[in-house]
Amino acid sequence: MSKVIGITGGIGSGKSLIARIFSTLGIPVYEADDRAKRLMNTDLELRQQLVELLGKEAYTAEGIYNRSWVAGQVFHNPELLQKLNALVHPRVRQDGIDWAARYPEAPYLIYEAAIMKAAGQGNNFSKVIVVEAPLDLRIQRVRQRDQRSEAAIRDIIARQASVEERRQIADYVIHNDEKTPLIDQVLKLDQEFRRL
Repeated sequence: MSKVIGITGGIGSGKSLIARIFSTLGIPVYEADDRAKRLMNTDLELRQQLVELLGKEAYTAEGIYNRSWVAGQVFHNPELLQKLNALVHPRVRQDGIDWAARYPEAPYLIYEAAIMKAAGQGNNFSKVIVVEAPLDLRIQRVRQRDQRSEAAIRDIIARQASVEERRQIADYVIHNDEKTPLIDQVLKLDQEFRRL
């Protein structure tokens, strides 16, 4: 199987942007959050489990996963969030394994996700990249992208892994501070990963 490089970072850090840069270099990219959304809409068994856990309101009248409603239910209920994750994460993990198997000739693969463990800790990552950005810049990006309030964004950030916790799992750190050139950082890593 191809080498799998994990990319993670907090909300607004720019991990998706970094993944897109790798994609322009011809590297296949798996976006775990997007795939999870897709699975919650298309995997019939998972849909049934989510309805059993959360109720019919987990899906709209049109049958679309009701992300904002579910977020409201689990945001201040860690136990319910844990149960939700216990249903979704194994499906996404298997989907990622199936996806990776489709690229045996790729020099390496990129797996982008908000939640990640260090390489080799119950995952198939060869290395982990952590994307970092200053807090104020992260808040500004999310406000522009999602039209959320600063208080709501800070609440999300407070519930995510800290910078220190992410650095503990990092094999590499990309600085997305709008000062350090991103392309140079990605090209350097691309060359290294092709030699792994």
